[in-house]
Amino acid sequence: MAVQIYKSGQGRYVRIGTAIGVALVALVLAYYVWGLLAQYVSDAIAYKVYLEYAIPAVVFAVLMAGVGYYMLQPKAADFLIATESEMKKVSWSSKAELIGSTVVVIVTVVLLAAFIFLVDILISGGLSQGWTIPFTTVQIPGLGLW
Repeated sequence: MAVQIYKSGQGRYVRIGTAIGVALVALVLAYYVWGLLAQYVSDAIAYKVYLEYAIPAVVFAVLMAGVGYYMLQPKAADFLIATESEMKKVSWSSKAELIGSTVVVIVTVVLLAAFIFLVDILISGGLSQGWTIPFTTVQIPGLGLW
């Protein structure tokens, strides 16, 4: 029995991208399961190697089959088709705008990190010299903070 793909000519790139993304997530999960099995399955079990490799393969296959089934449903396919059509309408930044914005963000982060570092050095140095912090002598009943 052949599988009928709902609106097969539409949303192709989003469907492929979704399948690749889910495959990567499924591979990471299968690798995690493989690591757990390698750690917790006893070496005394004769078929340990089959458990360590078959169970992650089944996890991967089940996830991919589930996603394949879900992507064939009209509601999910319509969503992916609409997503692709909306992505075609997006006004993407030019390379110059992207580089300029990236430089502004990096410079801002570096300056903010330097400022926080200097304030931290000033405050920690002052506290080690015996500076007092204002309002720390105030007792707040019930909290026991000071």
